[in-house]
Amino acid sequence: MSSDDSLSIAVLIPCHNEQATVAKVVDDFRRELPYARIYVFDNNSTDETAAIAAEHGATVFKEPRQGKGFAIQSMFERVDADVYVMTDGDDTYPADAVHKLIAPVTNEQADMVVGARLQTHTGESFRPLHVGGNHLVRKLVNWVSGADLTDIMSGYRAFNRRVVRCLPVLSSGFEVETEMTIQMLYHRMKLLEVQVPYGVRPAGSESKLRTFRDGSRVLWKIFSLFRSFKPLTFFGSMGIVFFVAGVLAGILPIHDYFTAPGHFVSHVPLAVLAVAFMLLSAGCVFLGILLHAINWRFLELHNVLSRK
Repeated sequence: MSSDDSLSIAVLIPCHNEQATVAKVVDDFRRELPYARIYVFDNNSTDETAAIAAEHGATVFKEPRQGKGFAIQSMFERVDADVYVMTDGDDTYPADAVHKLIAPVTNEQADMVVGARLQTHTGESFRPLHVGGNHLVRKLVNWVSGADLTDIMSGYRAFNRRVVRCLPVLSSGFEVETEMTIQMLYHRMKLLEVQVPYGVRPAGSESKLRTFRDGSRVLWKIFSLFRSFKPLTFFGSMGIVFFVAGVLAGILPIHDYFTAPGHFVSHVPLAVLAVAFMLLSAGCVFLGILLHAINWRFLELHNVLSRK
């Protein structure tokens, strides 16, 4: 890859009821990337989002399945390009920062570049609890993956064709950015961050994010991917917990065995519980080892097939 104008670039904009801002977003990215194709994925809007986007020169696709994750799945299936830029239709991401996102991708320094927002934003950019929620998600993902990222949930991203070809997207809602980040780390593709300012929604534009509903879905997605991608760590940790519980439950029965006449065990329920915990511990460790081996084989197979 050499320069932006020698590559096919697609700007992908998922939208749901963004008639107040979509025209400006399309125009701004057209100004910054005049040679790019701009696609708006209308996700069941009930306003004039699709018509306004088309009037401003965007190619509009309809995605009837409600949810940002479904819109991104549709993007990956329908659009072919060398470089993809994904942004939101609410005019909170600066179009003039797109060159900072694209440059590491076109120079083959990264497979995906994320526009990290949390270092430069105003007090009105996020709802109450959203910054704290973002920090919690960031810490969990960094802990699970051993990464050092600053913004897991940004919707402003640039990535190459390999990401579209290799990255599975299964989420249906706003947890999709978290899934994409974890999938990138799991498949060992190069992920970079660049700091971008995060703006305030203009008047007439309303956020579709629901703090507790979508926040709980993000946390569940992290838990599910942790269980799937790190089975040895997940089930091994459970095995350790059950082992410790078994040791604690077995203290009195063992004491009975060594001190009572005739090795009579008076704490039979605790003895049974201790044995059950030990069996669960061994089962969890065995399951973790088995799933880790299967997981590793599937990762090898995925890497080979993705070369085709």
